[in-house]
Amino acid sequence: MEPRISLITLGVADLARAKAFYTKLGFSASSVGGAEIVFLQAGPMALCLFPRESLACDVGVPGEGSGFRSIALAHNVREKDEVDAVIAEAAALGATVVKPAHDATWGGRSGYFADPDGHLWEVAWNPHFPLAADGALTIPP
Repeated sequence: MEPRISLITLGVADLARAKAFYTKLGFSASSVGGAEIVFLQAGPMALCLFPRESLACDVGVPGEGSGFRSIALAHNVREKDEVDAVIAEAAALGATVVKPAHDATWGGRSGYFADPDGHLWEVAWNPHFPLAADGALTIPP
């Protein structure tokens, strides 16, 4: 079987603003894609930013919509105190803190922010799923 590459595409209202937010948050933007799409390296995956109306047209659905969309992206960190730091960094760059960092009932620490387009991100430290030095996650059996 051929290796697979996964992409997560976010519809955004302002491509330049979204690119600036994510690159300042530490993602590396690719020069591929031209003015209509931005690819951001996210480990073995890529995060793509695409104008919301263009993405809706491509999918064939109306472009308007708000509220919870039944998805949250997640960023896991290696140390407990990094949760607070990442959420604070995102807020300083224009994100809205939706749920402040807190000790979770499952034994870790997590919190949520919404990017400038309202996409939800959980930032979590999970002692049950330690990250390797290279950032790889090994989910126990």
